[in-house]
Amino acid sequence: MIAGFIFLRLRGILGKRTGFEGKVPSQFEKVLNNIQTEKKVTIKENFDEESQKEFLKGAKIAYETIITDFSDNDNKLIASKPLLSKKIHDQFEEALKERSKRGHFAEITFIGINSATIKEHKKIDKILNVTVDFVSEVITCIKDKDKKVISGDPEKIKKIYDTWVFSRDTRSSNPNWQLVDTLT
Repeated sequence: MIAGFIFLRLRGILGKRTGFEGKVPSQFEKVLNNIQTEKKVTIKENFDEESQKEFLKGAKIAYETIITDFSDNDNKLIASKPLLSKKIHDQFEEALKERSKRGHFAEITFIGINSATIKEHKKIDKILNVTVDFVSEVITCIKDKDKKVISGDPEKIKKIYDTWVFSRDTRSSNPNWQLVDTLT
């Protein structure tokens, strides 16, 4: 009897599901679609403090990926290719071809990023550009085909200061940013 009472009370409070929910009236459907569209636009175009923090997390990962990919001993850009604009990709490829032609290869140990700060961000039309100052530590050297050190020191940690510009089309559904310029 108690179970029956509880069941009836719950049914009265929660309602009864028949399986037929019906259609949303067209006037409400339009309003819902407009709200959803406005939300998407606001999220994509707004580069508030939370968006900046999220961006910096991704920028740090991109920075490490690009540095290690450019400096590994295969002289090819594989992992970082989708992170680079065509201009930067071509510049990096040219430098790698030149290094390879000389019979040199790089060795790098990425220690970590000490800091990454947004220097500026500006929107031109629908393109958002973000300039980031990176301070990182690496152990790096260039060796020849006989594994003789040409430059750098395989035992010494070096502090690197870089300023990179990332860009993204705010209209695009693709959330990824690309490196479009290196200033230092």
